[in-house]
Amino acid sequence: MASKPFNEPRAIALNRIYTKRGDSGQTSLVGGQRVAKDSPRIEAYGTVDELNAFIGLATVSCLEDKRLSELGAILLRVQHELFNLGSILATEPQDVHPKQPRVTEAEVFRLEREIDAMNEGLPDLRSFVLPGGTRLNAELHVCRTVCRRAERLLVGFARSEAVPAEAIQYLNRLSDALFVWSRWVNHALAVAEVLWEPNKAASADPKSE
Repeated sequence: MASKPFNEPRAIALNRIYTKRGDSGQTSLVGGQRVAKDSPRIEAYGTVDELNAFIGLATVSCLEDKRLSELGAILLRVQHELFNLGSILATEPQDVHPKQPRVTEAEVFRLEREIDAMNEGLPDLRSFVLPGGTRLNAELHVCRTVCRRAERLLVGFARSEAVPAEAIQYLNRLSDALFVWSRWVNHALAVAEVLWEPNKAASADPKSE
């Protein structure tokens, strides 16, 4: 019986959570190869997984206010896209199935359209902004910084092994999107952004002398 293509729902049974096979510091790729858990490939898709978890937190926060429902739907889609990205990164090029989920130019272009649409109604930036104002804004900034780290790791990994160009492009656009979305959240909730003020530092406070 032929296996189902990747684009069809597949039953996954996770009846046994621990196998003890990772006790030696190695893990398995999709193709069955055993690699060190701190290898560049594992670092890259492990950080993508970390990013997905933080975006999941932000997605839940969007449920707290109906004004954030549009963003919540976008973030949920991004979670699926990040899982697809992790699938490709966990697979060596020779083992990639033709129908295996991945990020493509379509996902990159979609992020670009969403960045432009949400940025259009935002006030011009006159200063750098700090995470804060609302909890969701801060959560999205955490997502942004984790996304940047995932991008850096993927760029480093690409120096030694083949990485789809769209994978790096996607993370680059996503980090930009997360910045715009963090600003959009405060704007949608009518909460002022936290602007960077260099003179707020302790060294600029006369009382610290």
